[in-house]
Amino acid sequence: MAHANTDSIFDDLKTVVKDAEDLLKATAGIAGEKVAAARERAEASVRGARERLASAQEDVIERTREAAENADEYVHRNPWQAVGIAALVGLILGLIASRR
Repeated sequence: MAHANTDSIFDDLKTVVKDAEDLLKATAGIAGEKVAAARERAEASVRGARERLASAQEDVIERTREAAENADEYVHRNPWQAVGIAALVGLILGLIASRR
């Protein structure tokens, strides 16, 4: 569920950045000193947002990879505990689902 929310947030942010780029392209023909200054600031903001978004996405991927490796290592070191935990989680989810 958290993975789906993270993907949704990244998709939304990518859409905002793309829309901002499209807006900047659409207003490229508008002249004026104030408009040019605003466009420069907006372009810098979009570039910065794109870089931070890429960095954040890489960070999330790395953390997910580390968590998966840690979980795999734990299961290999403690297989019976892992089976017990999985059974307990399944039982709890089953009880919750049966109440609805």
